[in-house]
This record gives sequence, C-alpha cells and structure tokens, in this order.
Amino acid sequence: MGARKDGEQDVRSITQNSSGTYSVSLPIGLIRQLRWQRNQRVTIKKQGNKLVITDYKE
Repeated sequence: MGARKDGEQDVRSITQNSSGTYSVSLPIGLIRQLRWQRNQRVTIKKQGNKLVITDYKE
C-alpha cells in the first residue's frame, strides 16, 4: 500500500472476505491511543448514518 496524501489518513476502504463478512482496517495510531488489543471485543452500533465502535463492557 502506498503512502497517503496529507489529510487522507482517516480514509479507509470496506473489504469483503470469501465468507461474505465486511471489514474495515483501523488506523494503528487510534488503536494505540485507545489501548485496544488484538482480538479485543468491541460493540458496533448504528447512529443515523454512522457506525460507532466502542469497547465491549460485560
């Protein structure tokens, strides 16, 4: 993947795997700021035209 232009770091593509699941890669800087780990459980909620990803709370 090539370098992105200034201001495009937050632009991501939606991909689909062979089983039909969709995914979006998240910027590593944001993952580190939130201190999220690999395989961490998160919740996804729809708010208007947005998807909100939050840490899963049991």
